[in-house]
Amino acid sequence: MTYELERFRPEPPSSVNMPLLVLARACTTAVFMTYPACLGWLMDAWQMTATRAGLVQGAFTASFAVSLLGVSFLCDRFGAKSVFAWAAISCAASALLFATFARSFESALVCMAFLGLAQGATYTPAIMLVSTNAPANRKASAVGWVLAGMSAGYVLSIVLANAMLATADYRLAFAVTAGVAVVGSALSIAATWNARDQVVQIDLGRTSSGSPWTRQARLLTLGYIGHTWELFGAWAWIPAFLTASLLSQGRMTGVEVGLWIAVTLHVSGFFGSFMSGYAADRFGAKPVLVGFALVGAACSLVVGWLNELNVALLLALVGIYGFAIIGDSSVLSSAITDAVPAAQLGRALGLRSILGVGAGSVSPIAFGMALDMTPASVSWGLAFCTLAFGGGLAFACAIALRK
Repeated sequence: MTYELERFRPEPPSSVNMPLLVLARACTTAVFMTYPACLGWLMDAWQMTATRAGLVQGAFTASFAVSLLGVSFLCDRFGAKSVFAWAAISCAASALLFATFARSFESALVCMAFLGLAQGATYTPAIMLVSTNAPANRKASAVGWVLAGMSAGYVLSIVLANAMLATADYRLAFAVTAGVAVVGSALSIAATWNARDQVVQIDLGRTSSGSPWTRQARLLTLGYIGHTWELFGAWAWIPAFLTASLLSQGRMTGVEVGLWIAVTLHVSGFFGSFMSGYAADRFGAKPVLVGFALVGAACSLVVGWLNELNVALLLALVGIYGFAIIGDSSVLSSAITDAVPAAQLGRALGLRSILGVGAGSVSPIAFGMALDMTPASVSWGLAFCTLAFGGGLAFACAIALRK
């Protein structure tokens, strides 16, 4: 009788708890922008040049890229669900390491590298789990919500960091945001506890042949390279740019500056992520990618020359910038899942990521070198122009897509 009851007991529904996962992503990434938010303080405290400051952020991004590649292959072999659980645990450990030991350029370089490895390890499996469990006609919007949760985490990171800077110093900012990231790691495991894992539907013995690199996949990958070059460079340096600009105008405290940075750069990105997903589900990927890439590139070309612009207008422009440079991310990620066979999705995402985020790791360094090597009167403008190369590449690839 006991056997019969067990036999006919209904299985729990297979799905991702989307609200909990969005909250988990927000908490896990609460440490993601802590270093850029504190950058103005850290350059003085640690006696860093702009190039050295860019190298620290570059170490994070390079590790992020390497992690994406390795984890993507692991997802194809062992399944996204188990990889995501272990990645969540590593996020908690690396956040605590960062908060405890990052006290100089050298130690931050190492700690940010470990932090990037852990953060990158959660990205691909989260995308794969959501893509697998979402209805086909809502895949882009589901991915968009996951990325919107990450944008919310960036807001939380900047707001908390600036509040802690006003209260004490960067060490408290590191500790508080790391604590939130630890909570996010636990929520990540809970959110995907009942998720359906794509690996059970794949015959691993038949996945060795065939190439994921169709024309559509190649264009989406090149577009992603341009997207990440612009995005990671802007995320690393817009906080310092706005801090310098707004404080020089003498109208805001440091906490107010931090709040406005978070609102303009990442609240706008929150809306950009899920709105672009809904638009792509309704109108297709190509028009959405074309529009977002064009606006992002235009903003990269002009924003650095306008540091003395009226505060309200400058914040509005950065808000548009933040909306545009993150908005195509969810569409690029959902479109690639349709452009390659399911059995090769992990490796396709991994190769795309190592190329794209690898380029993104160089971008903050190139930006910092432009700041160091050019006259102060034109340094911000020319530095932001280096990001426009990425936006231009993303735009060209989007134009060339079939749909």
